[in-house]
Amino acid sequence: MLHNVLSIAGSDPSGGAGIQADLKTFSARGVYGMAAITALTAQNTQGVSAIHLPPAAFVRQQIDMIFADVRVDAVKIGMIASSEIAQAVAAALAPHRQIPLVLDPVMIAKGGATLLDPTAVATLIEALLPLAHVITPNLPEAAALLGQPVAANRDEMAAQACQLLKSGARAVLLKGGHLEGENSPDLLAQGANLTWFEGRRIATLNTHGTGCTLSSALAAELAKGKPLQQATRAAKDWLTGAIAAAGQLSVGSGHGPVHHFHQLW
Repeated sequence: MLHNVLSIAGSDPSGGAGIQADLKTFSARGVYGMAAITALTAQNTQGVSAIHLPPAAFVRQQIDMIFADVRVDAVKIGMIASSEIAQAVAAALAPHRQIPLVLDPVMIAKGGATLLDPTAVATLIEALLPLAHVITPNLPEAAALLGQPVAANRDEMAAQACQLLKSGARAVLLKGGHLEGENSPDLLAQGANLTWFEGRRIATLNTHGTGCTLSSALAAELAKGKPLQQATRAAKDWLTGAIAAAGQLSVGSGHGPVHHFHQLW
């Protein structure tokens, strides 16, 4: 049986991040992808110039229509943008707590644009965090969620991951790509267990949408029924290949996208 995964996120017209990256990831990982759009952005590989938000009620209607007709095996949440949309998404997903849910707390675009209204952070923590089976913040996002400085080493990463668990998340995949040095370690915190996933930093500017892509790949693997640690390993290994192969693409002059179909083309 093939599996169905729903992404609830914003649109990136350049195709490297957001809904577009999620759908490519789902296809590359062998699941059927669906999308409820929370925001329209005007952006390319160099940055974001504008954001347009649909009414929160319309966002919820998109989600409700999917669940009314289609079996959903996992959900990924990306860009939420506003407190009202966060509340609408939480209300739509509350009856479906048994479905694996990956929350990627998208706050800042690769080029530096703010993608989450600061007033919505509290709503995201209160309404969406308790619904998530795993959250996938990078270091600046984790710091923003906790109101703390950005972690600068592994000990601080571990401390912040544990604090996020206490905030209501069932598991945390804290991405260490912002650390200094040649390595880019990620930390999976699940209950009392801390698991490090080591990785060498790949020298490339083509990292647009890596957070969206990783969280979507993780949702795809969870939809297939894999345990979280195994799903994380599969998602990370695949993303590493997608980043390494990104130079095969010729997309834009800024932070280019990863090669989602590096195993297929």
